[in-house]
Amino acid sequence: MASSAIAPTSAPFINKKELGFSALSSSSPFSIQRCKRTTVSKKICSVMAPQQSERKPATTGSVKTGMTMTEKILARASEKPQLSPGENVWVNVDILMTHDVCGPGSIGIFKKEFGQDAKVWDREKIVIIPDHYIFTSDERANRNVDILRDFCTEQNIKYFYDIKDLSNFKANPDYKGVCHVALAQEGHCRPGEVLLGTDSHTCTAGAFGQFATGIGNTDAGFVLGTGKLLLKVPPTLRFIMDGEMSDYIMAKDLILQIIGEISVAGATYKAMEFVGTTVESLNMEERMTLCNMVVEAGGKNGLVPADTTTYKYLEDKTSVPYEPVYSDAQARYLSEYRFDISKLEPLVAKPHSPDNRALARECKDVKIDRVYIGSCTGGKTEDFMAAAKLFLASGKKVKVPTFLVPATQKVWLDIYTLPVPGSGGKTCSQIFEEAGCDTPASPSCGACLGGPKDTYARMNEPKVCVSTTNRNFPGRMGHKEGQIYLASPYTAAASALTGYVTDPREFLQ
Repeated sequence: MASSAIAPTSAPFINKKELGFSALSSSSPFSIQRCKRTTVSKKICSVMAPQQSERKPATTGSVKTGMTMTEKILARASEKPQLSPGENVWVNVDILMTHDVCGPGSIGIFKKEFGQDAKVWDREKIVIIPDHYIFTSDERANRNVDILRDFCTEQNIKYFYDIKDLSNFKANPDYKGVCHVALAQEGHCRPGEVLLGTDSHTCTAGAFGQFATGIGNTDAGFVLGTGKLLLKVPPTLRFIMDGEMSDYIMAKDLILQIIGEISVAGATYKAMEFVGTTVESLNMEERMTLCNMVVEAGGKNGLVPADTTTYKYLEDKTSVPYEPVYSDAQARYLSEYRFDISKLEPLVAKPHSPDNRALARECKDVKIDRVYIGSCTGGKTEDFMAAAKLFLASGKKVKVPTFLVPATQKVWLDIYTLPVPGSGGKTCSQIFEEAGCDTPASPSCGACLGGPKDTYARMNEPKVCVSTTNRNFPGRMGHKEGQIYLASPYTAAASALTGYVTDPREFLQ
């Protein structure tokens, strides 16, 4: 088991000396500043590495110039002493994850290219998690899980989280649910490692200070056979968030603000590194939310430096040794952004793009048909706790159908067993029932991607929905004419109570 002795004595902090800052758009709901290298001054915002008393930041050999976290992780994985953005390197993969949507295709490519009788490179470094199209009568969707099962039996894959009884998920002790949340809960996310997955939101695992990104089926087929992949080193954008978060603000608001600021193309093939006092205050699930949506800005990966919060989360989840890395003081960043989070208001992303940012209070005239709380972004224990707290504070019943889809079996169990603070011992499930919500569904990706027509809470006709998911493109959650407003669980719960897009401060202040 990893020892807390590897933790830095303090988390990364920002040098008070700010070089070359200039104000951005005044349309932002709070103060944001940005710093960029220029060909004239060539000044870079000075960012200090964490102080160390027990150990120095991990390095990869003789370092000539400073490196970012992403550059260090890829340097170590490619056995190089130094890397710079733009370099192409063969990387040794620590974990490969695939699921029921992309797994069969990846397996087919592996067998075609390496042979029908070929063996995978390492049966203990492959994690296969059925989660997307599970609770459905669709024969093709069910067949996908059968293909995964046959392959895992053939290859003796150690980490296959199978499901056979679709009528009662609790009868399947191995079944977990949403891959990105299950990866963390089962101890597959470790600082300093390289985790690749056949899902764009694999970047969620960057919350643990590792390089995590989504890949295609062809790449996954190659990794299955070799344990390696050719990757281009991305440049890094650094996002410095300071200030105390208000009680009605969540990590979903933070990432919606960032995406609204830089656009859905603003981080294309770039690493997004999150630091500052606000980030340090987030628990692991909220850090996962932050990193989950970097791909909605086009990001290659997201990263939060590992600290005591990380190590405490991992204490009972993995015995595999790991070594975190931290950006050097002289590391080079493509751009830096500063945010005063104490001024942030609850946000939504209006249809049909995650960067179509607006204040929740500006959308109060938008009538909605339903609310959906779930997914890898908004279906974790902390997300349901937040929704329950708001329902409890209001004492009201929902005015529109409110669907609840826990991400994993553990989250489902938490909903039914953990007392909500300030409730007198009531659980989330009791509060949801009193508020008139639907009974929490079987854990899975649910309606986020749409799925077969019998998927729970799928929009099979045009509806207006406030959702804690990550994408609101046309066709997402089922219907091409559906209108999806992305929001935090607080905002989603508040909206359920009024039938309109609602600022949660109406019930939390």
